[in-house]
Amino acid sequence: MGNVAAFFDIDGTLYRNSLMIQHFKKMLKYEVIDPLIWHSSVKHTYDEWEKRFGDFEDYLEELAAVYIKELKGVNKSYIEFIASQVINLNGDKVYKYSRTRIDWHKKQGHKVFFISGSPDFLVSKMAEKYGVTEFKGTIYEVDEKNNFTGEILRMWDSENKQRVIDEFVEKYDVDLPNSFAYGDTKGDLSMLRMVGNPVAINPNRDLFNCIKNDPDLSNKTTIIVERKDIVYKLNPDVEIVRGLYD
Repeated sequence: MGNVAAFFDIDGTLYRNSLMIQHFKKMLKYEVIDPLIWHSSVKHTYDEWEKRFGDFEDYLEELAAVYIKELKGVNKSYIEFIASQVINLNGDKVYKYSRTRIDWHKKQGHKVFFISGSPDFLVSKMAEKYGVTEFKGTIYEVDEKNNFTGEILRMWDSENKQRVIDEFVEKYDVDLPNSFAYGDTKGDLSMLRMVGNPVAINPNRDLFNCIKNDPDLSNKTTIIVERKDIVYKLNPDVEIVRGLYD
């Protein structure tokens, strides 16, 4: 029998927001990114989300496109300095359930992995803070002068997360039927399907419906909703009374 592992997404699963968004805001504060960019390119989509007329994923996609473009040519050492500040300020702003589960897995001697769509220079610092076995984030490529090229190897989609898990499984001799995965969006779907103990934490509607409509997944998935000071454990048969865009 191989090693039991726990695979964690970060944004929305462990961290209660998006590390990339927090880094973007810090870059605006230090004027590495022109503050006018926020008002001309991102603010409208953000306002729509804040008022619950828009979709968070749309806001995140739009911000990511601006973020990647504006980082081109910026030296990685400076970016990592700001990234350290982001983790120092935000690294403890996590869901209590997820933090407790990480501690539990480590005490059981399980391998713990972070697999996140956030930039690798943020994920690496989050991984160090929580003492995980290994991590993988979106890679932001640099040139010979250590400046960002504007090219990335993304890690926020289901296919790439599955590829990374395959690598970890082989490297660490992971026993998938006895292992765990934690995610919150459809990008985590392959990760949840691969293990014997999938956990959806505050899942969005797309992920919830995928779980509900997949007999194999619905039979084995635990759904966790953490609000205020209460953690709810639901089953996939729960009815969505009203969605955000109904």
